[in-house]
Amino acid sequence: MPPNPSRHDHFPRPDAARRHAMRAAVARLGAAWTAADSAPGGLLTAIDAQSGAPADAAVAALLPWLTDTGWLTDRVESALTLLRADPFARPPLRAFGGGDGGAGGGAGGLVLADRGAIRLTLRLWPFATHTPVAAPAVFVPGRAALHILASGDAQLCLHDVTVTSGEEAGAFTARTAAPCHTAPPRPLRRGETLRLDTARQSFTLIPGARDVLLLELTVQPPSPLPIRSYDPATGRLLHASAARRDDSFRAVALTLLRHLGRPDAAPLFVAETHSTDFAARWHAMRELIALNPAAARAPLVAMAANDRHPEVRAAAKATLALLSPLPLAGGVGGGSVTSNAAEHAPPKPSPEGEGLKETPCPAP
Repeated sequence: MPPNPSRHDHFPRPDAARRHAMRAAVARLGAAWTAADSAPGGLLTAIDAQSGAPADAAVAALLPWLTDTGWLTDRVESALTLLRADPFARPPLRAFGGGDGGAGGGAGGLVLADRGAIRLTLRLWPFATHTPVAAPAVFVPGRAALHILASGDAQLCLHDVTVTSGEEAGAFTARTAAPCHTAPPRPLRRGETLRLDTARQSFTLIPGARDVLLLELTVQPPSPLPIRSYDPATGRLLHASAARRDDSFRAVALTLLRHLGRPDAAPLFVAETHSTDFAARWHAMRELIALNPAAARAPLVAMAANDRHPEVRAAAKATLALLSPLPLAGGVGGGSVTSNAAEHAPPKPSPEGEGLKETPCPAP
C-alpha cells in the first residue's frame, strides 16, 4: 500500500450491484445534461447556431454563457450531488491537464462543450508553493473570451504580435516573423471578461496567493497560419506548429510510432510529408529520418527540391548536407542516411500543437 493511498485503492470491485447503480446514475445525469444542452436555448444549440459564423461574431453571440453562470452552478451542483451519493462515481465531464510538472504548473480543467471549432472550458490554475517555470507566449489562430471567476491575486501578462494578411493567408516564415511584445503585468480582476484575437494576442499568468478559476471560450477554425511560440523576455520566435487539430493529432501519432520503433509505418510518414501544412510536412520528415533513414532518402531529396515553403526547402537541404555522402544529384556511392541526422537538423518548426499558455512570464 502506498503511503498516500488513492481513494481508488478501495474501489468496490466485488460489489457489482453498487457499481451498476453508480454507472446508471452517471448515465442518467449525462443524458439529462445532453437533453438540456440540445433543447432550444441550450448550450449546444447556441454553439451549433454559430457553426458557420465568423469567429468574432461567434464569440459575441456566446458571451452570455460566460457572464451568466447560473447554468454552470447548477451543473457543478448536480455533479457534487452525484459524488455525495457515491464518492466513486465519475460525473460525465471530460477533464484535461492537471499534471504536476511542466510549464503549466498543474493547470487543468473541464471541457463543458466541444463542437467543431468552438470549445468552452472551465480552467483552474491551482496555487503553487514553488516558482513555476516561465512559459512562452503562444499564439493560436482564432478568437477567445475569458471570464474570470476567481482571480487568486494573480498578475496578468498580455502579449501581442503583428501578423500580416499575407501571413494569415499562408505566407508565414520564421525569418520575417515580427517579434512578440509583452505589456507590464497588471492585476487579474474577478468578474472581468477579456476578448482576444489569439492569432495576435496571448496571455500568461504570474500566480498569486490562491487558485485562479475562469471560463474560456475559444473559436479556432482551420487556418494556414501556424501556432507560434515566443520567448516573452526577448520577443524571439521559438517555434511554429500546425494549427489544424487533425494535423496535430497525426503529428502526435507519428511521434508515437517513431518511439515505438515501427519502420513498417514509413508509408504513413511519407504521406504526411505531402500535407497542406508546412509545419506538419517538416515534422513528418524529421520523424521519418529518425525512424527509417533509408525510407527518408527519396522524400527528403524531393522536399529539398520541390517543397512550396521556402524554409522547409532550406531545412531539407541543410539536412541533406549532413548526410554522408550527399544524396544530391551527381552524388556517387549512395551511402546510407545517418541515424542521428534528425538530431542535427535545423530547429524544427513543428512541435506538438498547443493552446493558449497560462503560466508566469518575466516582467518586461
